[in-house]
Amino acid sequence: MSYYDPARTPSGAPERPAFPASPTLAPPVSPTVGLTGAQAPSRPAGAPSPDPARDLVARDLVMTYGRSGASAGPPALGGVDLTIRAGESLAVMGPSGSGKTTLLHVLAGILRPTGGQVLWRGRDIARMSDRERTVLRREDFGFVFQQGMLLPELPAIENVALPLMLGGVRRSEATARAATLFHPLGLSGLEKRRPGELSGGQAQRVAIARALVARPGVVFADEPTGALDQSTSAEVMHHLTQLAAHTGASLVVVTHDENVARWCHGVVRVRDGRIAGADADDHVAAGPVQAATAVAR
Repeated sequence: MSYYDPARTPSGAPERPAFPASPTLAPPVSPTVGLTGAQAPSRPAGAPSPDPARDLVARDLVMTYGRSGASAGPPALGGVDLTIRAGESLAVMGPSGSGKTTLLHVLAGILRPTGGQVLWRGRDIARMSDRERTVLRREDFGFVFQQGMLLPELPAIENVALPLMLGGVRRSEATARAATLFHPLGLSGLEKRRPGELSGGQAQRVAIARALVARPGVVFADEPTGALDQSTSAEVMHHLTQLAAHTGASLVVVTHDENVARWCHGVVRVRDGRIAGADADDHVAAGPVQAATAVAR
């Protein structure tokens, strides 16, 4: 099942779509506009997923840290069911310690769950070997972190091209592909600057380019605007959501910020390791976005 307002769902895109020579994004919008100004294409209400194989599906996820048995503490995840349809964006919200970052890490294959499944392209990520999950995170999943996590010794163009080069793409080809993202992200002329020579917003846009350069199926963003002011935060979220939609990638954003959540098609709220609310069909209006709840056992 899916937990979004289908009227706001982007239309599907071919698997691993190729970037055009110069992708064009809509101009930045006011931080108060949210998704309404993002101009996401839509599908009729109730339409099926455009590509079920590219749905990211969590089934009865359980995550317990430390020893098992009676000495184990309460689970970080207590049985979560969640589906993120191909090309859709989801904000995951909750207080500190609620389990939202653990959920992101399990969905992304960074952590192996204690129980349950994470299904992607017909495979259970939890059953993959460490090497397979490493390749998955490099080639089919993209990541944007709060501090960008750019390599300070590399210029921006090489930071963006790095995932491709690690995957065996020649440097010349990798940097050429990376260069196509600088103009649509408003980074033209900054290709040779190192992270220390960029503003916070510029550095996060370089991180967005790096996350999407390999044309991943899913992008995971962990507090991507946590270190930015409101205006810069809106600019970064505009670029992140627009470029993800342009490439057909699904997007999962962990955030404390309601303004950031408004850029996504849906919202789930995590409390004590569970998705808040027991009825997956309950939808509560939250500004321009539909807040959504999912099933938790």
